[in-house]
Amino acid sequence: MDKVVVLAAGLGKRMRVGEAAGLTAAQAQMADRGVKALVPIDRPFLDYVLTTVADAGFRRVCLVIGPDHEELRRYYGELETERLQFEFAVQEEPLGTADALAAAREFAYGEPFMTINSDNHYPLVALQALCELSGPGLPGFDRAALVAQSNIPAERIERFAVVQVDADGCLQRVVEKPSAEVIESLGDNVGVSMNCWRFDERIFAACGAIEPSERGELEIPTAVQYAIEHLDARFEVVPIEAPVLDLSSRDDIESIVERLRGLPVHL
Repeated sequence: MDKVVVLAAGLGKRMRVGEAAGLTAAQAQMADRGVKALVPIDRPFLDYVLTTVADAGFRRVCLVIGPDHEELRRYYGELETERLQFEFAVQEEPLGTADALAAAREFAYGEPFMTINSDNHYPLVALQALCELSGPGLPGFDRAALVAQSNIPAERIERFAVVQVDADGCLQRVVEKPSAEVIESLGDNVGVSMNCWRFDERIFAACGAIEPSERGELEIPTAVQYAIEHLDARFEVVPIEAPVLDLSSRDDIESIVERLRGLPVHL
């Protein structure tokens, strides 16, 4: 498996509000524009994400971008690289993550592939674990470890989707915005979904079959549930105790800079 689809089409609304204290002029400017992937550290944030992707053995990258994301296309289209090859797919309208994934069908169909967000820096151990699976799957990030090791405030993690797992370690359901009762029912080792997946071609049929969620969007967890219930897909959940860096808002930039500045980039 050497293909990865990076969802980079969204413009971060939360990046555009808040104080710019502690940010460089370039960081504040990119935050104002909502282009999270290009927020500068020493290099653009996504460069660090993709360095880990390359370290895990992936070589072909499809960036799913919006129709107005010419800066992303230009940067990665012109970048000289040793390990990664870039292709692009366009999500014409912001209809949700499953619609963004469907835009990459031509790139990924017929082979297993990984899907990640462009605004999360995932640990190498999680990406390697997906490579080693024999079929679809996802990391179940330990909730306590995320609180202790990531840059994500505990109150934000409380709102993150969690995974319900069966006795064989396979996904039963992704629960969005779980209640305290749901969290308690899952026991001590609550697995959090951070939109990091290993898929096969069945996910594209699922993306085409689902209806919008109550938020009015076509969402990957809905497509995954459809694949489980209608397409005989089994998603192995790999427990991971490691941090994920989350660049959701401009308030996250300083903590991201502290973690990533000085790290090598090798694309």
